Amino acid sequence: MARTQSDAEFHQLRTPRAAAVAGVVFGVLFASSIVLLRSALPGAAATPWLHHQRQITAALILAPFAGIAFLWFIGVIRDRLGNLEDRFFSTVFLGSGLLFLAMTFVSTAIAGGLLAVSRLSGVPQTDLVFFGREVMLHVNNVYGVRMAGVFMISLGTIWLRTGLMPRWLAVTTYLLSLTLLVVVSFSLWVTLVFPAWVTVISVYILAVDRPPSIPPD
Repeated sequence: MARTQSDAEFHQLRTPRAAAVAGVVFGVLFASSIVLLRSALPGAAATPWLHHQRQITAALILAPFAGIAFLWFIGVIRDRLGNLEDRFFSTVFLGSGLLFLAMTFVSTAIAGGLLAVSRLSGVPQTDLVFFGREVMLHVNNVYGVRMAGVFMISLGTIWLRTGLMPRWLAVTTYLLSLTLLVVVSFSLWVTLVFPAWVTVISVYILAVDRPPSIPPD
């Protein structure tokens, strides 16, 4: 007869406090990747891209790690919600977060493809690279940014209803999310709003969830 283990022998899986650092890591890596890519993008069809290969390569290396850190950040947020999690808002929150991440990876993949094309000779690169630039900007600033806005507004609603976050932080989240949903701009600063917000939220979680200090005997 197989030996059974009592419940006491099992340990409940807990989210490590250090996981909250993932939001800070995402903010730094994602912002760095976006800045590197956007500063390397040609401003016109005749502008060469060949001089920024190392810069683009660095951005392509950082992007996957930023995505992994963002998944950890989602896990931290869901862990804080616990039994207060609402199925409707959590579905919108999780779905928009995953869509944002997928669009980020698609945009980065386009950059990688353009980098490969730029290394080939005999290919009409200027028009192709400019077309790729426009696709990347639309994926990031039209669709990705709006998914980030939906992600933020769903969390802001959850925080207002549950009181898990200060009211001022939830209201700020609402205002920023509405800005991302309404504003249509290819500006780099619009793209950086979301990683900056994630960083602030993660720093707040780390500050609030500090373990209590034990007085010396």
